[in-house]
Amino acid sequence: MGLRELKREQTRQSIADAAWRLFADRGFDDVTVTEIAHEAQVAKATVFNYFPTKEDLFFPRLEDFGARMVEAVATRGAGETALAAFRRHLLGTAGLLDRVADGDAEALHRLRTVNRVVAASPALVAREREAVAACADSLAALLAAEAPGPAGDVGARVAANALIGVHRALVDHVRRRVLADDRVTHLAADFREQAGLAFALLERGLGDRFVAPPDDREEP
Repeated sequence: MGLRELKREQTRQSIADAAWRLFADRGFDDVTVTEIAHEAQVAKATVFNYFPTKEDLFFPRLEDFGARMVEAVATRGAGETALAAFRRHLLGTAGLLDRVADGDAEALHRLRTVNRVVAASPALVAREREAVAACADSLAALLAAEAPGPAGDVGARVAANALIGVHRALVDHVRRRVLADDRVTHLAADFREQAGLAFALLERGLGDRFVAPPDDREEP
């Protein structure tokens, strides 16, 4: 990374850190972008250069997270189902919960803060829903391309929304548990148990569907 790129990344991180401090202290809706700019010691226009919307300041990598879920399915190996690839990826994303289970106090504080702030803000809840819908559309387009035709398109949308629905249901489950302070240190194990149950429900309908075709690039 060159000096210019490093400086840009440092500025971006400084703005994100300032926003996080204010949101954690006062909630999302009661903080203005002007206040964030002042806290980060930059111009308001600079904030928008790095974060197009206020919601992006709280969810700076939300689209990236969704894109990685789709990419996990897109890059699955020949013969692997979309369900198996999605499950493998999702079960590998519980890093913050694992840190909480290991007794990381900072991770626990962040987990509680994130879910508290989101639950209290209609704007952030709406932003989450938009991102989930966009992710489902991208996944449906990918699956439809593998199974062309009207029936494939409908089936792809059903499959994509079912898979993304598992993720959404697990996020909601974790959020309810965190806000209720219900055995939070056990959430990592509970997350994986609930994920297993959810995917088991889908396996009877999706288990052998949307298998990745052979990779033509492989040597015979």
